[in-house]
Order: sequence, then C-alpha cells, then structure tokens
Amino acid sequence: MYLTPEIKKTFFKDYGKSEFDTGSSEGQIAMFTYRIKHLTEHLKENKKDKATERSLVALVGKRRKLLDYLKSTEIERYRSIIKKLSLRK
Repeated sequence: MYLTPEIKKTFFKDYGKSEFDTGSSEGQIAMFTYRIKHLTEHLKENKKDKATERSLVALVGKRRKLLDYLKSTEIERYRSIIKKLSLRK
C-alpha cells in the first residue's frame, strides 16, 4: 500500500499540529495532495480506469472544500499551507 500509517503520521507531524491531531485541515490537505499526485500518475498509465478517475475528482473536491474553509476562517494558515505544498504558482 502506498499510504502506510507511518506516512500518514509524518504528514500530520510535518503539516499539522502533532502526529496525533488527524483532524487538522493542513494535515488532511497534505495527505489529499499526496493521494492526488499518486492517482494522477496511475491515470497517466491507465487511461481507461474510470473508477480511479472518479475518485480523483472526489479527492480534488474534498481538498478544495478544505482550502476554501481555511481561506474563509484563517487566511494565514491558508497561505502557509499553499506555500509549503506549492499548490499555486
């Protein structure tokens, strides 16, 4: 499996408040970004995998909702996570 519990802990430790705070928006956004990159690479090789394409679109939507929430509540946290993950140009 590409997303082991150890990898998840590092996301929440690096981007969230602690490795045990799995509800932090920054940690979830980082984990979604990792999964989106993985699924994008998979779809480059398997163009007809429609189930994966559908789940990729769902993940992008979830990440977008979390980013919108952060932007509306705490703009500094939003800017820092965008900068750390380099989601914008």
